[in-house]
Amino acid sequence: MSLLISLFGIVLLVLFYSCNPREKPAKEKQSIYRAVNANKDTAVLSIVINKTRFYGQYEIKYGETTKDSGSVKGNIKGNIFIGEYYCRPYGGNLKRVPISLLRKDNKLFLGNGVTTTYLGFPCFAPGVPITYADAEFVFEEIKK
Repeated sequence: MSLLISLFGIVLLVLFYSCNPREKPAKEKQSIYRAVNANKDTAVLSIVINKTRFYGQYEIKYGETTKDSGSVKGNIKGNIFIGEYYCRPYGGNLKRVPISLLRKDNKLFLGNGVTTTYLGFPCFAPGVPITYADAEFVFEEIKK
């Protein structure tokens, strides 16, 4: 009988320990950004940001005629967001595009760089700097 009670106690301890979270979940912040460029194209970026990652939705409307829309995700290193934009341009086939954003003065600047393909995935060419000075879009946060 005491063996049965001991086994029951061990099972309870294992269950209690396995159900107890080991790490606190990362704090995440949902933000919505909007930008309009010189051609009157509009971009909306709705992303969730935590300490090291970001993910969300990105949509670009080209005037009144067409749009690209899809998901965005990636890593955050300091004030640089680098990842991929997985979209359906002009309603066509799905396409992956590398994306880089610079966070500065509560704004996000869309980076320009040389893209290449590595193992079948598009990415920014290593060793070639990504520039943010002539950003196509400068995103400002929309306050709720």
